[in-house]
Amino acid sequence: MRRFDGATVLISGAAGGLGRGAARGFAAEGARLILSDLDETTLAKLAETLDTETAILAGNIADEALSEALVALAVERFGRLDVAINNAGIVHGFARLPQVSSDEARRVLEVDLLGVFYAMKHQIPQMERQFKANGKGGAIVNIASVAGLVGAPKLSVYAAAKHGVVGLTKSAAAEYATKGVRINAICPAHTRTAMVDGFVRVSGAPEADALAELTRGVPMKRVAEVDEITTAILFAADPANSFMTGHTLAIDGGIGAI
Repeated sequence: MRRFDGATVLISGAAGGLGRGAARGFAAEGARLILSDLDETTLAKLAETLDTETAILAGNIADEALSEALVALAVERFGRLDVAINNAGIVHGFARLPQVSSDEARRVLEVDLLGVFYAMKHQIPQMERQFKANGKGGAIVNIASVAGLVGAPKLSVYAAAKHGVVGLTKSAAAEYATKGVRINAICPAHTRTAMVDGFVRVSGAPEADALAELTRGVPMKRVAEVDEITTAILFAADPANSFMTGHTLAIDGGIGAI
């Protein structure tokens, strides 16, 4: 039996690198999927590649109505919500704090922090209802960042948002530890996604030099691959991993060791 046979898994930011990786990982383990992102066309194309029942709903995670609608879609389509992967996020350009525009800072906080708050605000009550009804609640995995655990020079607002995600994760996990809802956070270092590709382009340096600069403080001296982060996401969501809640799992190439 596969780890998530018959489970309903909601993934936001599903069109991005980590979201696609998670969708494929959960599909391979038997889950039914609810996928969301801004781009409906990209979502539809992704759904066509997945060998499982899938429903999509495009929208902006900074709009609370989307989170409410996604939970309603999961219940309407599949009867319940077992796992939620709150992955949607953006980053601002590399700049010292005074050079980050107020509009850009607000947008990062609305998507990266309030988006997770809105998501959990609607996911948790559904999972709690399920637990009261049949003893099976659910698991929430918030995608934070190593920047949510330490400072991130020239990414100050992004780091503040991800620290906030860690705070939401720990607080809600303690609130619902006896109510059938496990809540954990994954904290990756730089991963080979569009964000890293964008840094390489903006740097103007050859890719190898740009990545060397990006990973200068990483003991492993490389970026993570999407599959490595997907492995951690599935681990945190696995129902067999039933005693872990309120945890921040750093997948950081050794940054936290120094």
